Amino acid sequence: MQGLLEGKVALITGAGSGVGRAACLLFAEHGAKVIAADVNADNASETAAMVRAQNGEAIAVECDVADPASVDHAVAAAVEAFGRLDCLYNNAGITISPVPGKGLRSLIECEGEDMRRVSEVNVMGVVHGCQSAIRQFERQAKDGQGGGAIVSTASVAGLIGYGGVFYGATKGAVVQLTRALAIEVADKGIRVNAVCPAGMLTHYAGMDPDSEHRDRILEGMGRVHPLGRAIDPRDTASAALFLCSDLASNVTGVNLPVDGGLSAGRKVGG
Repeated sequence: MQGLLEGKVALITGAGSGVGRAACLLFAEHGAKVIAADVNADNASETAAMVRAQNGEAIAVECDVADPASVDHAVAAAVEAFGRLDCLYNNAGITISPVPGKGLRSLIECEGEDMRRVSEVNVMGVVHGCQSAIRQFERQAKDGQGGGAIVSTASVAGLIGYGGVFYGATKGAVVQLTRALAIEVADKGIRVNAVCPAGMLTHYAGMDPDSEHRDRILEGMGRVHPLGRAIDPRDTASAALFLCSDLASNVTGVNLPVDGGLSAGRKVGG
């Protein structure tokens, strides 16, 4: 099925790599006009160029989601380029770098400055995106074009104890924000949902998808998930596509796991 976002304008943060880049390409395949926003302007431009190379419409915007003025600028750029905003995908996120040779940091190994920056991006970045998008949706409503869709990238770590403690706490905040905000703006026709992926091999997580150990890492991730494979960025982008589309027109307040069954539980015996 093609054309799920035909004619819609979608702003995607964290668009320079990983899930964000996959979402830009996928949304454009389905007819969206895309604003590729990323704190790294070169990476955002590269993603937008990839979309245009596939005959899609896209512009690139430098955007630090921790800065509300920067997010407002990205929304304004969307409106200036395409006349409106229909979908916001709050995808930008970071984590605390693992301990070399040891893996994830325990809570007592996390430094205050690292935790502050992760909070600014993972929690306040989503808040800033939601605020700016809702203001734009409200302006459009005055012209008889109300409604809109907001999707955020949370994590399975926000649903169950999985991965770094502090990172999981920030994603748990996104999970609860999604539920509460969905109720708050429902009467405005604005839908708010989130996707909750499990283990993915992406640069943002401090892992190199081009590493010589890629196959071994993916195999290890796959063993954790009941379906037996790691989550691909396009898997997460596909879930976000659904939630932004009219197929999900009566879906709001949902935190959708994209985790190969991880959060459902463990198989016993057999």
